[in-house]
Amino acid sequence: MVSWITSPGLTPYDFACQEMEARADAIARGEAEEAIWLVEHPPLYTAGSAANPADLLHPDRFPVFSTRRGGQYTYHGPGQRVVYVMLNVGQRGRDVRKFVHDLEAWLIAALDQFNVVGETRDGRVGIWVRRDDKPRSVTGDMAEDKIAAIGIKMRKWVSFHGLSINVEPELEHFSGIVPCGIAEHGVTSLIDLGLPVEMGDVDTALKKTFPLIFRGVDDPLES
Repeated sequence: MVSWITSPGLTPYDFACQEMEARADAIARGEAEEAIWLVEHPPLYTAGSAANPADLLHPDRFPVFSTRRGGQYTYHGPGQRVVYVMLNVGQRGRDVRKFVHDLEAWLIAALDQFNVVGETRDGRVGIWVRRDDKPRSVTGDMAEDKIAAIGIKMRKWVSFHGLSINVEPELEHFSGIVPCGIAEHGVTSLIDLGLPVEMGDVDTALKKTFPLIFRGVDDPLES
């Protein structure tokens, strides 16, 4: 059983970190159910374990939090759905690479509910969309923007941190960092793509597509 928790309003980032780490520890001890926690944060930047200080372009713009997740710098703020994923990967095959692939597949399936084609790229973390409405690169490649990010941490085979999907954030706020260390591509959102999507619609899509990707811990594996 996976509990779904939705917090209204803006959740302070340090509080969220404390809560999800406590929940992950309880899951590892067998004292709590797995959980998916849906939040929004006030405007802030986070630095993952691989963050390059040079990628923080405006350090005084918003609060900056060092975090235990993997990855580099990212932005969180109103209009962005942050999805904290606390799952027992130890009971789901102990395959971290497959787990990350499943998170990507989940995001792609959720975006497909809005007829948005999300794709992964070798060497670029997150989910990307092609932009035929933007100029091609100097090499003739179609422009691509990032619409969703992934950054997880594993402790005692339980995951925490997770995903973010840009629904209607202020995209200009991403200019204070080099998002995930990638300067040559942009950032987009569902609203920026011209879709009249609200946060609740995204939550519904996430809940609908989750069981298509993730089995229950007691479900038999396919042969």
